[in-house]
Amino acid sequence: MTRQSLLDDDEHIVSVLDIGTSKTCCLIVALDGDNSDATSPGTAIAGRVLGYGELRSAGIRAGTVVDLAKAEDVVRRVIAKAEAMADRQIEKIVIAASCGRAASINFTATADILKERVENADVARVFKAGRDFAVRDGRALLHMNGLGFGVDDETGIADPRRMAGKRLAADLHAVTVDETPLKNLTALIDRSYLDVSRLIAAPYAGALAAIADDEARLGCLCVDIGGGTTNLAVFAEGHFIHADALTIGANQITTDIARRLGTPLNEAERLKTLHASLAVAASDAHELISYPVVDADEVGLYEVSRRELRDIIAPRMSEILSLIQDRLRSSGMLEYTSDRLVLTGGGAALTGLQDFAEDQLDMHTRIATPMTLADCPEQLETSAHAVVFGLIRAVAERHGSAGHRAAIDATTTAERSIFGQMGQWLRQSLWDDDRDDTRRTGTDN
Repeated sequence: MTRQSLLDDDEHIVSVLDIGTSKTCCLIVALDGDNSDATSPGTAIAGRVLGYGELRSAGIRAGTVVDLAKAEDVVRRVIAKAEAMADRQIEKIVIAASCGRAASINFTATADILKERVENADVARVFKAGRDFAVRDGRALLHMNGLGFGVDDETGIADPRRMAGKRLAADLHAVTVDETPLKNLTALIDRSYLDVSRLIAAPYAGALAAIADDEARLGCLCVDIGGGTTNLAVFAEGHFIHADALTIGANQITTDIARRLGTPLNEAERLKTLHASLAVAASDAHELISYPVVDADEVGLYEVSRRELRDIIAPRMSEILSLIQDRLRSSGMLEYTSDRLVLTGGGAALTGLQDFAEDQLDMHTRIATPMTLADCPEQLETSAHAVVFGLIRAVAERHGSAGHRAAIDATTTAERSIFGQMGQWLRQSLWDDDRDDTRRTGTDN
């Protein structure tokens, strides 16, 4: 009996792929039960991992494809590993996008109410108007979610349907990226003989797996420190309101170590992972760590103290945190974070980072490992896998008797609200009609 035949009738198979600068990871997951609560950050997902594959990335720089052939080879092998473990072949996949200079815009879209009262069609038209506004100047729409409605002079409306009025308004948040890098990312999947069923903004995915529901409602900043990029996501009042990305990450720390010590990159990565710390201890100057040096003149072992290692890594991490603070201030988003910072991603595993970030940014800080599944391999339960588990959360569907879909896609927000309830028909009106064009252009509308 094959593993495919062991699936329960109410299980739904989801395949996700995160193509990062450091690693490429594919998960094949069977979602089961009622996952309606999974639309809230921090809640558990009912399901199990059927298969996974993970390899060091190649042909990717700062989340962007720079060598299609090398990247394709890795993606194919990673997917093949996941398929072999799951004992099934996949045809569609959900992928995270961190390329193309992601930018957030918050704006208001309006539309006339065609009849005396607001109907579903009116809401669909106002979302379409928002999409048309967001897609300009060679930018592709990656994500759009609603923040609230207004009818005529009334604002702050949660559900405008059946309300009387002449003009409907929707406060919207959109994430757009440059089209060309996104096309190259989807071309990579095409060359692997898979269809992109959905594109999810990487900052959004990482935050969904890392932050708690209360943090999303009270306001927080989630920072996912990857190998080549650092992604920022701001939540307030339960809404995803801002995204940004820095083309700098933990790999720069590895490079700093390699250059300063004259050691190979793989050895610098080992030093960073096993011995580097941002915490200060009195014994740091006396604790010595051996490492190899290989150059044209000599081959041998040298020693570095923990304090010297900290002096190498601290300036780069301080630079990353300063850039985050500068971006938040320039965007006007700092005030919405409620001085709460959640750190995730592979770079968040650096010892002492929590206190270091808290001191520099003056924000209440915690290091988050992603909310995973009940049946999950232990090696995946790390902050480095926040994005792939965020992707699973973003497409978790409700499998009740009515077959209602939870609304987590590019037109809805991650909360139990009107925007969640409208997911099925908004998906039909704003996604399915443009599906062929979406695959061609690499946008998720």
